[in-house]
Amino acid sequence: MKYRILLTFSLVVIAAFCIKIFVFSSESKQKTEVATVFKNYCLGCHNDKKSSFVNRQWLFGNGRDDVFKSIKHGRVAHGMPSFNQGFTDEEIYQLADYILGLSAMVKLSDKEPSKNTSGIEKSKVQKFRVDTVVTGLEVPWGMEFLPNGDILVSERGGELLRFTMNKSLQRITGLPPVAARGQGGLLDLELHPDYESNGWLYLAYSSPDESDAKISNTAIMRARLKGNELVDKQVIFKASPQTDKRHHFGCKLEFDKEGYLYFSVGDRGNRDEHPQSLGNDCGKIHRIYDDGRIPDDNPFVNTPGAKPSIYSYGHRNPQGLCMHPETGKIWSDEHGPKGGDELNLIEAGKNYGWPVISFGINYNGTVFTNDTAKAGMEQPVVYWVPSIAPCGMTFVKGNRYPNWKNNILTGSLRFEYLHRCVLEGNKVVYQEKLLQNIGRVRNVEMSPDGFVYVAIEKPGKLLKLVPLE
Repeated sequence: MKYRILLTFSLVVIAAFCIKIFVFSSESKQKTEVATVFKNYCLGCHNDKKSSFVNRQWLFGNGRDDVFKSIKHGRVAHGMPSFNQGFTDEEIYQLADYILGLSAMVKLSDKEPSKNTSGIEKSKVQKFRVDTVVTGLEVPWGMEFLPNGDILVSERGGELLRFTMNKSLQRITGLPPVAARGQGGLLDLELHPDYESNGWLYLAYSSPDESDAKISNTAIMRARLKGNELVDKQVIFKASPQTDKRHHFGCKLEFDKEGYLYFSVGDRGNRDEHPQSLGNDCGKIHRIYDDGRIPDDNPFVNTPGAKPSIYSYGHRNPQGLCMHPETGKIWSDEHGPKGGDELNLIEAGKNYGWPVISFGINYNGTVFTNDTAKAGMEQPVVYWVPSIAPCGMTFVKGNRYPNWKNNILTGSLRFEYLHRCVLEGNKVVYQEKLLQNIGRVRNVEMSPDGFVYVAIEKPGKLLKLVPLE
């Protein structure tokens, strides 16, 4: 009898232990699955770092149900898609619990992680040193180099700064009203090709409506600098329609060899109506004269109902725009959805397909198109899956980097590196990652004396790549 009781007790203990292991295993598996969902569907838009959820300042409440509602129904005006079709309520609650667990973590240190910003870097064909030129920035968007060597920097938050030769940061006054919300703010800068004779500086920004500051769209202004003040201000373009959505503004600026000004306007979060319609300015790349007039040979000047400034259409959110220094052709990089970022050669009147064709899917994992090609729509020169979140781009010009000459450099916001593309004709034949883990690369520009400058954000810095033998 005693042995029977002992045996029964042993079996109960073993069973309890097995149940505990099963429960632990199930919980561990569930945590792993939720962590994978978080990585695949959240980090792409939220800086690709868990730390962005630590000590989070929540816009719509920090309760479990608040986070659930944001995930399930989205916050469309803020660029947050709905995941209602992608996940069950139970899965969304699990994800909310995981996120709230992150937000409750204590941030151990605000010290910037150690990164190689002063040592020797090597690409396949070029050695270079990284010098930190400017610090103390937040989200530097545009860079321009004045003839005296000063650098103009636009902060997305709405400030225009001048970094002087004596290494001081000075604020430029006289800016227009800027809707610095979400992805909007003070965006790109561009000097007129004849800046030294006419003094025109071009600014792209999200411009609020005069009667309702909650709605806005991309605008282009030109002005002159008088000391540290903008004067002679002229708004030469304002995109329509306006919306209260806070994402996909574009906007990059580029002059070509003939003096035409090109600029991009994103689809403003209206995927289904804007990019394929010629009756609005959104999801397009535009071409105008330096004073805002429309060139007579723009492709849709004589198309009834079309916006005459449109040069190409079917774009999602082009955030890089640059001219090949030898051919004079305009190239652009473009944010895709979840997967399907693109590098495109921009040609007059062409349709680049968004959202009819794409190599990506919705952020919530659902499919919005099964087509990656269609007659009458352009294929990208290159597409990236997973998305690298490309931003500012430039061609390498001059002779300081002989083995990079005419290569494309573009920033990766998501994966925090500088991306190099080697061209043969209009084809990319080689790609390389540079400056890995340097930070979210917002822009890359060539200075007049032939150096590559890279802008990273949060903390915002300007870096100079110094070539080495």
